[in-house]
Amino acid sequence: MGFHFFAYLNRMKFIKRWSLMHATTSENIMEHSEQVAQIAYALGLINNRVCHGTVSPDRCASLAVFHECSEVITGDLPTPIKYFNAEIRTAYKKLEGVANEKLLSMIPEAFRDDYRSLIVPDETSYEWKLVKAADKLSAYIKCLEELKSGNKEFEKAEATIRAELDQNPLPETEYFRQVFLPGFRLTLDELD
Repeated sequence: MGFHFFAYLNRMKFIKRWSLMHATTSENIMEHSEQVAQIAYALGLINNRVCHGTVSPDRCASLAVFHECSEVITGDLPTPIKYFNAEIRTAYKKLEGVANEKLLSMIPEAFRDDYRSLIVPDETSYEWKLVKAADKLSAYIKCLEELKSGNKEFEKAEATIRAELDQNPLPETEYFRQVFLPGFRLTLDELD
């Protein structure tokens, strides 16, 4: 008897993001999750070193690695659809829950609780709030990259996400924006 959890996760590379938008560079949820993990780890460090907090950067990164894994079953539902109205949002949340339980059933019982805390996280934890902020920052970075490539398709998304980031109360997010985001507007030659 085999467990297929990692075989399913391996399929994250086939789930495309931004499916309703023309993109100059495609992005899948595996790549996205890696970037979110990098940013979430940084936000955890910022929390500890700059904001004098006590979160675990490792926990932030681990949560981020798994934050999209239900999409190997559900697919990536575009944000405008996912948040179109409360009814769709509620139905999609239920679908994600079913998908998460299906994934957890693919893990040996001895490890299930460990993975449950990553796949179905405590959404009130500060680490999870940092992961959600990292997810938003990753989406914003994608918009910046597309706009830098001359793709005007991402103008509205960039403005919307920037406005959402402007409303984000987390000091870690603002620090990241000020210190790290300017580099994403530069060319490779300008990064030197």
